[in-house]
Amino acid sequence: MSHGTHEWHQNVIDTVRKLNATRTHNHLAILLDTKGPEVRSGDLKAPITVKRGDKFIWTIRKGSENTLGEFSTEVSYDDFVKDVKEGDTLLVDGGMSSFYVTKVTDCDVESECIDGGVLTSRRHLNVRGKSASLPAITDKDWEDIEFGLKNNVDFYALSFVKHEDDVLFLKKYMEEKGSKALILPKIESAEAVPRLEAILKVSDGAMVARGDLGAEIPIEEVPLVQERIVQINRALKKPTIVATHMLESMITYSSPTRAEVTDISEAIKQGADATMLSGETAGGNYPKEAVETMSRVASAVFDLKVSQMESAGSFYEVNTEDDAEKEGERDSRSDLAYSAALLARDLNASAIVIFTRAGNYAREVSAVRPRCPILAFSPSVDLNRRLMLSWGVDAFEIEFENDPEKTIYSAIAMLKERKEVKIGDTLVIVSDLLDGTGGAVNTVQVRIIR
Repeated sequence: MSHGTHEWHQNVIDTVRKLNATRTHNHLAILLDTKGPEVRSGDLKAPITVKRGDKFIWTIRKGSENTLGEFSTEVSYDDFVKDVKEGDTLLVDGGMSSFYVTKVTDCDVESECIDGGVLTSRRHLNVRGKSASLPAITDKDWEDIEFGLKNNVDFYALSFVKHEDDVLFLKKYMEEKGSKALILPKIESAEAVPRLEAILKVSDGAMVARGDLGAEIPIEEVPLVQERIVQINRALKKPTIVATHMLESMITYSSPTRAEVTDISEAIKQGADATMLSGETAGGNYPKEAVETMSRVASAVFDLKVSQMESAGSFYEVNTEDDAEKEGERDSRSDLAYSAALLARDLNASAIVIFTRAGNYAREVSAVRPRCPILAFSPSVDLNRRLMLSWGVDAFEIEFENDPEKTIYSAIAMLKERKEVKIGDTLVIVSDLLDGTGGAVNTVQVRIIR
């Protein structure tokens, strides 16, 4: 929500809803990314080219009060002069250019350019190793959250989370409003890294926002933090999105670098549930090609044959019971999900079919990372959209019958009609469907398509 008006975003949402109305499954979900307590530079009359050694002033003086000349710009945050200290390194757009702070006054931060570049309007500013002392949810964020509630969005990405209380506060607000949207903290603040476990345990998932994170912690630590977040969330049965700079070169060029392709592949092998494009589609020259490229790379990992599994690293490792116990308690549902994944692996099943009312079974099975697609059936369209973020899940809408056998029969008929399965395929079916007497029976079944 850092860019565009509510009217513009409403048009996008309406377009997505119209597209969903034409689909019978895998409805597109909508994620609202809050602007958060960002610090940005002001508007410039024209771009400014700076080179190493140039002096540059960042000021909290407003409008006509700024008489410091061409090599200066306003900063959106009045306490900027309190947060920044002499000797700090100021990063523009995550390090596209950088400045050494030489002096701080009541209104100005004087600096010297370390790495040059072209400065344009409203650039994002970070101080390496520090986070701005701003509230986690700003007034603009609350306005945007209300806009999201009005439109029943599926996910909220909460920017610059520093503490688990930031997440709990928004989750409580959502519950009071009757919203079941999932809250995903964006891990992009240095202060969040020491509190990863606490933040992720109270969240519904997470986004690794590598651009700003790499501006606040040493860049060599970013891939290590990324992998740790994925590992924690896998144990907690929660999804992880890996974002930022995934296909950065495709903002300008029609083809990615080989390193970018490898980056996407490795994120998926680590077990990330989703990879996300940002500037590539928001303002790049090749948005469609960027999406197609990311899809092809992801599909290549998913399509690995059994004989190639070892090259996939942990991507195709079915979690052991010990792995699942590291971060959370096991229960019968976890055991059922684990058993289903092992059955699917050993029987070379075409898919695991899940019937779920709340999505818990689907997330449990997804967290185990089986070697086949997960086909989730639910009567809730809203739930099906939220399940689309979980690893390997395709979601289908179906009404549950009082007789569970009729529900299973209808689901298999739908899959056959859509050519998702064929005669002779093996399916592992997981459900807690009502047994017709008002009770629920947890089951794992193996069925051959006839």
